[in-house]
This record gives sequence, C-alpha cells and structure tokens, in this order.
Amino acid sequence: MPVHQLLGGAVRDKIRMYGWIRTEQGEHYIDSVKRSLLQKSFTAYKIGPIGPSRFTETPAEIDRIVAKVAAVRLAAGNAIDIAVDFHGRASPAMARQLARLLEPYRPMFIEEPVLPGDTLALKELSRTTVIPIATGERLTTRWQFQELIETEAVAILQPDLSHAGGIFEVRKIAAMAESRNMAIAPHCPLGSIALAASLQLDACTPNFLCQEHVTLGDDYLAKPFQVADGYIDVPTAPGLGIELDDDKLRAGLFQGDWQTPIWTLEDGSFAEW
Repeated sequence: MPVHQLLGGAVRDKIRMYGWIRTEQGEHYIDSVKRSLLQKSFTAYKIGPIGPSRFTETPAEIDRIVAKVAAVRLAAGNAIDIAVDFHGRASPAMARQLARLLEPYRPMFIEEPVLPGDTLALKELSRTTVIPIATGERLTTRWQFQELIETEAVAILQPDLSHAGGIFEVRKIAAMAESRNMAIAPHCPLGSIALAASLQLDACTPNFLCQEHVTLGDDYLAKPFQVADGYIDVPTAPGLGIELDDDKLRAGLFQGDWQTPIWTLEDGSFAEW
C-alpha cells in the first residue's frame, strides 16, 4: 500500500503544486508565467526577486524588487497565488519595509524574510504585516520548529523531509503545527524521490498548503508525475508510488562538484545567498 495509507490514509484527492519563476532571467520571466497559465500548469508560483542585499537598501533597489512582484501579479491576475522568497537575504529592517510595500500585491506568503533562528524578528514581522510568513527549510528537528510553533511566530512551516528526519518526523512537526492552526508547505528543491516522499506526507496531512518542486521526475523516474490544472493526483501505487529508470540514473550521475554560490556586495563583503 502507499505510505500515506500507513499514516492514516489520504485526506485529499489531489495535491496542489507551485511552480518557480526565475526572475533573474531578465524580462523573460513574465513570458514564462503567461505560457504556464495558457497550459494551466499551476495555480500558484514562487519568485525570488531579492539579490545580494545590504542591511538597508536604496529606494531604487527597493522599487526594483517591488516592481518584479507587481509585474508577476499583473501577468497572473488575482486568481493565481504568488509567493515571494526572501531566502534570508534581507535584514529585519529591510524585511519590514518590503513587506509593507508588497501588501497591495497580496502574496500567498513571504518565505524566509530573515535568517532562520531569529524567531523574535519573525514574530515582530508577523505582527506588522497582513502577509502570511513562512520559514523552516533550514531547520532540522522538531525541537527547532517547536519555538516557532509555540510562539506562533509564522503562519506556514516549510520542513524539508530530506533534512528534518524523513516522512514520519515531518508528520510529527505537521501535527504540532496543526494544533496552532499553522499550515505546512514542504520544502523540496531536490530530486523526484524527495518529491515522492513529500507527496505521501501531503496526502495525509490535514494542514498541508502547497508543494514545492524543481522536477516532476523526468530526471530519473520511469513514469514522471503529471500536473493537471496545478495539482497532482494522490499517488496510489505501493510505497512512494514511483519506479526508477536505471538508464536515466546512469545518464544523470552527478560528480558531486556543486558548491553553494558565494555572493558579495559591491564593497567585496559577504552577502547572504
């Protein structure tokens, strides 16, 4: 039976996905949104409009960030959700400024407006904006999530099953969050096996919101997942519901030479990636 059946059974028929919009691709990111909407690929998208960021930024840079979100909202319309990923690049002061300016575009959530671990800043920001705040991709245990949940510092938690202990551990985190009416949107920038595990959790988690992904399985699944009108049907095959394609695996062997990008500011000092 599928894993979600072992965890109490599915609480939904299909799982909402969101797509990534790469705003660093110049103005072409608007074309990507329009093509996706024509194909009815997704009902939600996430963008990361913030680059290397100083503790305070010029009005011109702030306007540039806000303009990117405004352009996506204009292209997508109000029937589509847009989330904005800060990726911990902004200082708390910058995050407060940006949140206020982004409110007219009604983001689905702001992700990692400040670096993880600054629970006080998250809580203060949550109290000063109507936009839901999300975080959690860099937290690795239920105890690290506990403070966020107990203080209600955010509205949405984003544990990564590959980092936070797997399906069963994240199921516990989700249950803790459910007791405070907080949603779960699992982080998943990895491969399709990680996605398959996330989908099993999503299927049986009442407070699930939306699922991140960067691949649907064309990389090494015999039968990739299919998105229809922004959703994937709850998998019904045994286990994780997937079968690996050995030829694809061999063709996609990774040398292990990828490194986290190193960003610097104009004066040569460190910038958060």
